Amino acid sequence: MPAYKTRAQFVANDLRKRILGGEFPGGSQLRQDALAKDYDVSRIPVREALLALESEGLVEFHAHRGAFTTELSVAKIRELFELRVLLETYILKHAIPNLSEEDLNNAESILRQYDAALDSRGQIDNWSDYNFAFHQALYAPADLPETMTIISQLNTKSDRYIRMQLLYTQKIEKAEREHHTLLNLSREGRVEQACQLLETHILEACEGIVSILEGRAEAQQQAVPDTR
Repeated sequence: MPAYKTRAQFVANDLRKRILGGEFPGGSQLRQDALAKDYDVSRIPVREALLALESEGLVEFHAHRGAFTTELSVAKIRELFELRVLLETYILKHAIPNLSEEDLNNAESILRQYDAALDSRGQIDNWSDYNFAFHQALYAPADLPETMTIISQLNTKSDRYIRMQLLYTQKIEKAEREHHTLLNLSREGRVEQACQLLETHILEACEGIVSILEGRAEAQQQAVPDTR
């Protein structure tokens, strides 16, 4: 595994992709012995990987039961996305005055790759990576590393839900338009309008995700036979 410094890092990176990709839905138990066999490693790097994913909010440990993938409630999802609004509008406000032509060209290049992946409905596993890379390119010139670290953590926790929203709400074209408008507003130095668009962009994505989860919950309830 030469691409990774440690076996734990390899397991964490691959397991993160599997969780975010939906292979382990929320509430799934992650058995350390099975994962160790799966990755052909001892339980020690698996334990370290699970602890790393716990710090990212993707895994939680239950006493005497082991590790499970987290299952966010609607209330927690709304909290997560409202925190993103607070921090991402804050950092964008500070970033726009510092954006260079190189920064803007970099963001535009990432956006073109993102558009191609969305339009082809390919590279689904990378959609959230492209999404965050584009936003990160706009935020980096703010030079607020602590804020950026927290935003990165929030985006990791949001990852599976961002992909779900794009896949199931048929809002891909809308998301693309908003990203291009956000880039243009940033290029023109229109801070207030860019921050307002970013807030709307994040909150509408949140509500799209909530509607999916509520719809699934309702469908599951209807599928349960009435035994009264």
